[in-house]
Amino acid sequence: MLSKNQLGFLYMFLSICAFSLMDLIVKWSVQYPLGQVLFFRGFFGIVFYFFIIPKDRFHNFYKTNRAGLHFLRCLSGLIALIAIFIALRKLPLATVVSISFAAPIFTTIFSIFLLNEKVGIFRWLAVIIGFIGIIIITEPGISQLNIYYIFPIIFCLGLSYVAISIRQLSTTEPVWLISFYFSLSITLLSFTTIPQGWVIPSFNHFILLSLIGIFGGVANLWLSQSYKYAEVSLVTPLKYLALVFAIIFGYFIWGEVPTIKTLAGAFLVIISTLIIFRREIYKKNIITSKTFND
Repeated sequence: MLSKNQLGFLYMFLSICAFSLMDLIVKWSVQYPLGQVLFFRGFFGIVFYFFIIPKDRFHNFYKTNRAGLHFLRCLSGLIALIAIFIALRKLPLATVVSISFAAPIFTTIFSIFLLNEKVGIFRWLAVIIGFIGIIIITEPGISQLNIYYIFPIIFCLGLSYVAISIRQLSTTEPVWLISFYFSLSITLLSFTTIPQGWVIPSFNHFILLSLIGIFGGVANLWLSQSYKYAEVSLVTPLKYLALVFAIIFGYFIWGEVPTIKTLAGAFLVIISTLIIFRREIYKKNIITSKTFND
């Protein structure tokens, strides 16, 4: 029988594998219009969530008293998703994954303005280190005026607000409902792209495109389960396995070799996010200790 921490590690590892496979298929799907790929991500995500909705909620599973916040979460999530899909198609896989690790840096900044959180010197130091890492990774794009380097950063900005909004929604809303509305919004947005032309996939390609939604759906669920069973600071470092997978996939499938600058920048970004997570746990322990003593 696995302990809670072991279960947390297992779910995080499975989540990383699923997200990495989804990214791989998205990068492969360049021959299909972006809107069509979004449809498969959204529709098959919806199908997956219908299997985990509690039986006593089937008759009113869609009800919520926080429609406005759901809308903002979906809007920011759509911006992030479109940005990362474009980035995956136009940039080396390891580069995109490396920059995407910077999301907690932007979350820290947003938390100051949206959640009125106080940020100390250590987290500001982490933010500065992270931005230096981003500049190092994106330097080729800046020097060559490659606009596609901005899309992973847009992804980080969108994902940062997603993290804030989910933190607010999760106080009253189940995880599956938050995810369901996001998948629904992806599907609805994809329908608006039909006039631009969709390509009828072969059966094998249909299966692969469907896996984008399935992998995305189960990855989000496994990520939530991981945080349920284990401390965030304990399992979060496993996320950086995604860079290893990205380097392996990028090299063997597309012949992409990450540059020294990409790896150096990724190292700084990873260090900065680890500082942020460690400070979060330290702050949480201080609050818990004060509450216990009081």
